[in-house]
Amino acid sequence: MPIYHKLGAFPQKRHTQFNKTDGTLYYEQLFGTIGFDGMSSLLYHVHRPTQIKEIGDAIDMSPKIAEAKHIKSRKLIGFDVAPKDDFLESREPMMVNGDVHIGLAAPKKSMTSYFYKNSDADEMLFIHKGTGTLKTYLGNIPFEYGDYLIIPRGMIYQIEFDNEENRILFAESFHPIYTPKRYRNWFGQLLEHSPFCERDYKLPQDLQTHDEKGEFVMKIKKQGMLHHLVYASHPFDVVGWDGYNYPYGFSIHNFEPITGRVHQPPPVHQTFETNAFVICSFCPRMYDYHPKSIPAPYNHSNIDSDEMLYYVDGDFMSRTDISPGHISLHPAGIPHGPHPGTYEASIGKKETKELAVMIDTFKPLQLTENAMKIDDGKYYKSWVE
Repeated sequence: MPIYHKLGAFPQKRHTQFNKTDGTLYYEQLFGTIGFDGMSSLLYHVHRPTQIKEIGDAIDMSPKIAEAKHIKSRKLIGFDVAPKDDFLESREPMMVNGDVHIGLAAPKKSMTSYFYKNSDADEMLFIHKGTGTLKTYLGNIPFEYGDYLIIPRGMIYQIEFDNEENRILFAESFHPIYTPKRYRNWFGQLLEHSPFCERDYKLPQDLQTHDEKGEFVMKIKKQGMLHHLVYASHPFDVVGWDGYNYPYGFSIHNFEPITGRVHQPPPVHQTFETNAFVICSFCPRMYDYHPKSIPAPYNHSNIDSDEMLYYVDGDFMSRTDISPGHISLHPAGIPHGPHPGTYEASIGKKETKELAVMIDTFKPLQLTENAMKIDDGKYYKSWVE
């Protein structure tokens, strides 16, 4: 996310005195990554950001694995995940490995009684249903249906929902989440052939500074444990900041599909990447325009990656019996492709209205107990004629 951004007030020169009106100092904090070598931002706090009053008990958040090794294609009925009031309690991991935890959430209530920080992972929240505001100490980001929210590890946030009808696909990545390298020049600017540009990002805005002392509950995820801490001052006490490390939003509706005369491979849909997996956006687009083209994808083998596809809206042209909120998992080791009849039926079609999010991992995904509860149990047979 190599875009410089700034909000609020800060000194002209970094690491120099920045005084309040009473002459006392604001407290500078470097919010950085990869030691001192990665992207970073400089924050200026009203109070010391290091004041911890209490550290309470920790809760083990490790996913409960049901199947660690498998080869069966599956379909999960995502909307069968029951809504829960609390945001963190509503998050249910479905497929996990050492690089990423992928799951679903249906939170009903806003996060107001505590603040949250994931120290283990960058987070991707895809908003399938609901509207609201991601509130952080670097500013707020309003979100709506179709928004990706990318939250760097270590970011303190709360999430505010406008109503109780919320559905979220999430990924906790133990590697930094970036935009695809092939779409950026050596300065980090997105190139002309990129399917989106910097104008499409939803950057933090409306920085709100809270000058409050007291007891503020902070829940921090570290090494798979959820720790309960009490801070002595309000975490959102930043008066200004600048830099490159901050949360941002991007709407799937602003992804501009790349098409061709013949069927294009899945990498043209790539939206984000890490060293261990990619995230792709399948959006409404014109079909291939070669006179002999077959718009449906060709059969292909997942030799070195597991493919997870989350169906958002529309009719997915290569699948039958698929509805919004469904997840298909095509594991490495066996080929997969269009369902019977969809390959032939796609010929002559001009466009698709499908909307889906795909996550391809380079290491096998393990299935959790949560996933087994919503597995339809028969998807792997759906190619038999």
